[in-house]
Amino acid sequence: MAASMVRSCCYVSRHGSSCLLRRTRTFLTLKSKFHCSPPALSGLLFSLNKRGILKESFPENAAQDQLPRLLQSGAQTVYCGFDPTADSLHVGNLLAIIGLLHFRSAGHHVLAVLGGATAQIGDPSGKTSERERLSADTVGENTRNIRESIQRIFTNHELHFHDGSRKLGNVTVLNNLSWYKNWGVVGFLSEAGRHFRMGTMLSRHSVQSRLRSADGMSLTEFTYQVFQAYDFHHLNQIYGCKIQLGGTDQLGNLMSGHEYIHKVTGEEVYGLTIPLVTSSVGDKLGKTAGNAVWLNRDKTSPFELYQFFLRQPDASVEGYLKLFTFVPLAEIEKLMEQQREDPSKRLAHKRLAAEVTKLVHGKEGLESAKRCTNALYHSSVQALEEMSDEELQELFREAPFQELLLEPGTTVIDACRKVNAIPDGPRGYRMVADGAVWLNHKRADKPEQVLIPKLHILSNGLTLLRVGKRNFYIIKWLSL
Repeated sequence: MAASMVRSCCYVSRHGSSCLLRRTRTFLTLKSKFHCSPPALSGLLFSLNKRGILKESFPENAAQDQLPRLLQSGAQTVYCGFDPTADSLHVGNLLAIIGLLHFRSAGHHVLAVLGGATAQIGDPSGKTSERERLSADTVGENTRNIRESIQRIFTNHELHFHDGSRKLGNVTVLNNLSWYKNWGVVGFLSEAGRHFRMGTMLSRHSVQSRLRSADGMSLTEFTYQVFQAYDFHHLNQIYGCKIQLGGTDQLGNLMSGHEYIHKVTGEEVYGLTIPLVTSSVGDKLGKTAGNAVWLNRDKTSPFELYQFFLRQPDASVEGYLKLFTFVPLAEIEKLMEQQREDPSKRLAHKRLAAEVTKLVHGKEGLESAKRCTNALYHSSVQALEEMSDEELQELFREAPFQELLLEPGTTVIDACRKVNAIPDGPRGYRMVADGAVWLNHKRADKPEQVLIPKLHILSNGLTLLRVGKRNFYIIKWLSL
């Protein structure tokens, strides 16, 4: 089944907050690790726990007993939210999507809720100052991009990772702006606000840390937890959603939703948290040195995503295979044994990189990543010839790309000068003669050499020109 099965009513996200809800009910006390009760020892929760995807559950007692039975009783609806403060999700968001995919594979229905409304308020969790305000137009554009990315990933999973042994649940992409746009502030506060207590809201870790800061906290940010709680209530009433999935930093907001629904309807709902994935040095995965690894191709190419996972340290690979792929645990164990026997082959790294790239960008994206890898690191002329203009520009993202007319008698030095790759005059001539110039991975040290088709100009009309070790230029030749 293809993308048409991914139903979409709207799209974008948010979700985050903080600490524990101070309630008298003892069943809200959480442990630091997820535990499965006997009914779940062979079920979905047990499987997700073994892979490390689940960290905490609440209410504790109910989640260890009632939730496994609820999941086994029939198809349930699970939701998770995503933050549209950028025009793309990054790999740090991928684990939440994978969590939804596991539930869908088990036959449950999933809701990806994108916060077209709450993105304009801003989640204070983990922030030392208020987020920069986003315009409605910016949020709308971000929403469209993220919606397309989520739908693409669900479609890729269905095409390349689902074995068809069990019917998939439905997936629906929603925009919470659709249920807030007709609310007035007085009506919303009268309806929802009366069920929230200031003491509980003020006790949140995210609120406390901001109140102690020099800038303090705005009323707008303070109300964020109210909106997220109402989201859960709305989805519970309209879609029968009883389970919310979120990152560990969302725990306070998840509990606010539980509290609100319990007060308004008396119905029991559940929350599950996924761990914050970090690198071996403690950085948020995908955000090392401020360079996020994005899920949209125009920001991070399939090649760059592939290389990001291929270069992960040995100590992280097994854990990432469990978290970010659908490879069975027994197969992962065997793969790690093979890796230990011959680390130089990097079998586990390659499998990790391939599985994630195929999930995010599909089979064509994985093939593109491998072509780029062969072209760059294995000096494969064949791979260069098979690459599209788009792939070359992705591979050499900083390289100038120019279209030039191929005039009869064009020489090596002519090509270099047309793209300003070398200085004018004798110095540039000497650079070519001294072997500083390479065309399609082959040294070109004869300045007056006329360009030869299939050698200097590939069958796809492209020339990859390199000066020195790192200065690349891409030329697209146009015939007269």
